[in-house]
Amino acid sequence: MENLSYPSQVEKWDVWEVSFRGPMDGNPFTDHHVTGVFTGKNESHQVDGFYDGDGVYRVRFMPSFEGTYSFCLHADFWEEEKKGQFVAGPAKKGNHGPVRVAGTYHFAYEDGTPYDSIGTTCYVWELQSDSQIEKTLQTLSEQPFNKMRFCLFPKHYDYNLHEPRCYPFEGTPMDSSVLTPDNFAAYTGKTDGNHWDLARPNPAFFRHVEKCLYALRERGIEADLILWHPYDRWGFSQMTREQDLFYLRYVVSRFSAFRHVWWSLANEYDLMPQKSIEDWECLATRLCRWDPYGHLRSIHNCLRFYDHSRPWITHCSIQRLDLYKSGEMTGEWRARYQKPVVLDEIAYEGNIQHGWGNISGEELTRRFWETACRGGYAGHGETYLSPDGMLWWSHGGTLHGDSPKRLAFLHRILCETPGLGLKPYPLSWDDVCAVPENSLIPPGQTQDYYLIYYSFMRPSFRDFHFDDDSVFDVRVIDTWEMTVEERGHKSGAFRVELPAKPYMAIQLRRVNKG
Repeated sequence: MENLSYPSQVEKWDVWEVSFRGPMDGNPFTDHHVTGVFTGKNESHQVDGFYDGDGVYRVRFMPSFEGTYSFCLHADFWEEEKKGQFVAGPAKKGNHGPVRVAGTYHFAYEDGTPYDSIGTTCYVWELQSDSQIEKTLQTLSEQPFNKMRFCLFPKHYDYNLHEPRCYPFEGTPMDSSVLTPDNFAAYTGKTDGNHWDLARPNPAFFRHVEKCLYALRERGIEADLILWHPYDRWGFSQMTREQDLFYLRYVVSRFSAFRHVWWSLANEYDLMPQKSIEDWECLATRLCRWDPYGHLRSIHNCLRFYDHSRPWITHCSIQRLDLYKSGEMTGEWRARYQKPVVLDEIAYEGNIQHGWGNISGEELTRRFWETACRGGYAGHGETYLSPDGMLWWSHGGTLHGDSPKRLAFLHRILCETPGLGLKPYPLSWDDVCAVPENSLIPPGQTQDYYLIYYSFMRPSFRDFHFDDDSVFDVRVIDTWEMTVEERGHKSGAFRVELPAKPYMAIQLRRVNKG
């Protein structure tokens, strides 16, 4: 019954899996435990296996090095452990490994390739119909986004009143036919009509999520998985600590071998009063213990920040606290937390009634540039009303806004930046200036590269004088029209003419050293 099925070869940083049959009686999710120990020349890890329904058990592993690996499987229903080997080969094109923190404030793939995040939010895109999911994937293939935030649990909120395609646990939901846009708030937190067995995950649900994870990976998009959130009428936000830990361990055992997974412990953790800081810290501790690969980890706020200085948090996932200020605060947060700053929610381009969902494409693009030039990373979202009721921010589908192609342009500029990323630089009091994070030239001395952004200001010219000998290649960037105008080489004291319109930038590259 326990014949092992597994491939003899896998590429580095890919998902290797062994499957076998085992007991089906009782509750296999809780009655049995399977683990695997994987050993290569440069690493050794123990990982949890999981029950995938229909008598099938699986153990997954992500090799981080090339070479031969041996494995040893343990199951409480075997008298003897099972052993085998496989070979991890070179990573194929497009496979750069997991994203890691690099240079304190930035990111790079494990192979050293810089990663400049241009994220978007589609909270429950994977829980929509097949046709809607296909629309989302087609849209993503045409857009610049290389990170997607989304929830595992379904969401109950404005524009999210219908049931998801499936549920993470076995059971039945409450009757949602009584829900309307006028009364949905009355059902928030009501769970009396739900009947779940929270000790029996629904394998079909998780297999579907895995299918969506593979689709994102094929498109080079990191999957920022939100594990808990407060927008719930099914009771998943109100599970006990023991139930939360059971769910977390199952999720980690299934998904941690995917190189492009990030863990977001919660979206708006502070709107979940049933969970204390002690609860979140317990979950974070177990997440670190159960994930052998050290994927990126964060937790997201609504009204107050979590303490991002906590050692388990790899990067700051921030929703802005001020109605107007967002990217402008990036430098302060970098200094406070000494970690990458990702503004996952700085308001969305759209036209709904909520203040977080009706800024213009110009303003969202401006906030991205402000954040980037202050040394951080911003996140996109779109909330335009549409006749079919499908908003990108939650359901995916198609995009209607003006910002995505401008964000693609910004990403191109960021990819041209020397080194890992940008850091804020005090060039003048009335501009936003950035230089490469890895620059070792002290402030006040002539830098090799400057990116200067003028935001909503509209100068008709700017004068510069760094020293008498350095020669700069000068470019004028229109961040909205997406143009780059070559202005030639300048040295000494020089003037750069500008069109007296907002959203302009100047890029200076030193082509010699004085």
